[in-house]
Amino acid sequence: MQHHTKDKGDKGTAQVIADLLLKGISVCLPLSEHLPFDLVGVKDNGDLLRISVKYRTAIKGKVMVPFINSYSDSKGVHSKKVNKNFIDILAIYCPDTNKVYYCNPKEFGEVITLRIQPSKNNQKKGIFFADNYLAL
Repeated sequence: MQHHTKDKGDKGTAQVIADLLLKGISVCLPLSEHLPFDLVGVKDNGDLLRISVKYRTAIKGKVMVPFINSYSDSKGVHSKKVNKNFIDILAIYCPDTNKVYYCNPKEFGEVITLRIQPSKNNQKKGIFFADNYLAL
């Protein structure tokens, strides 16, 4: 049985795991779905990174991730604000670029907006270019 949003999440998680391993970071998978992060990255020096994974397609040349998690149950759809203190890295997989972007959530406001294409007016000030977020 397919669940479209879960399938996207699985694809994003798989892409992030592969990218982290290529970057020399080991990956641990939490046993619970109810934690505020999806993966734990382990650096060579033993430092741990709590990583939240998002799958986002590009819209109008940008990838956007609000700091809100939504879920549904028998009582309807619920939204909850993300507590940025519980995650170290937000990893965004974009299928349009086939790249993973790594953002420190504390460096952004309520929404992360990464540009994968230049803006039509060629604005550069206040723009976060996605290719600047390929490294941890």
